[in-house]
Amino acid sequence: MYRLLVCLALLAGCHAARPPELRVLGLHDSPSNEVVFVQVTNPASKPMRLTKLEYTFAAEGATVSTGELPLEREVPAGAAVVVEVPLDAEAHKPLTLTGKLVAELDEMVREFQISAQIQPH
Repeated sequence: MYRLLVCLALLAGCHAARPPELRVLGLHDSPSNEVVFVQVTNPASKPMRLTKLEYTFAAEGATVSTGELPLEREVPAGAAVVVEVPLDAEAHKPLTLTGKLVAELDEMVREFQISAQIQPH
């Protein structure tokens, strides 16, 4: 019984990391493809190292573009960085960016589900 209480106390002491906050800053047209600028904010009280973004862009329920972006970005506690996500299609309709952001926090690899809305101009 005592072991069970100790285990429960240890589990209660561990808390899930708050997920990074994403905000789309804009969309840039280039000759070869479009780039979506996404601000990633670290709400944790410790630094976070972004390592990978797996993403899908969709419009009206249909996949427009998918990809995997390797990252090597340090995000200090409470700070933000801008990530450039390539979009291999033209954005004429509102898009949804969904995916998985992989980061190291407290020497552990964590995966965060992400979602953001994009309104082309």
